[in-house]
Amino acid sequence: MTSRIAAINFTCRNHERSLTFWSNVLDFVPDPVNPNEPGDEVSVLIHPTAPIEFLMQPADGTFEPRVHLDLIPTDRTRDEEVERLLGLGSNIVADRRKADGSGWVTMADPDGYSFCVERSEAEKQPTSES
Repeated sequence: MTSRIAAINFTCRNHERSLTFWSNVLDFVPDPVNPNEPGDEVSVLIHPTAPIEFLMQPADGTFEPRVHLDLIPTDRTRDEEVERLLGLGSNIVADRRKADGSGWVTMADPDGYSFCVERSEAEKQPTSES
């Protein structure tokens, strides 16, 4: 396996209402490290035992129901994974990589379904500079 799902993102008309709905449907709970507060830009639910999140985010502009996956490479860097996925037939929709190495890439599969590729866990670790 080269990637794992980090989060399933729902674009919502009302992300707080969707949070309540999916919490009840799936028995997911608020993240104790990042609890959902009224007025937050997004709402996050986690599964009590599985390492996956549901992220509820408001629609910007005209609402179109949409779900996409956030992927984290498990055995390569984000940029290597982007190249691999391009080779498999996906394309880049939005490149949100930053000069400091952070950020992500939004891609589309051959049918046009979008997903994001984040940095690997190793890339997120602080580097020790002497």
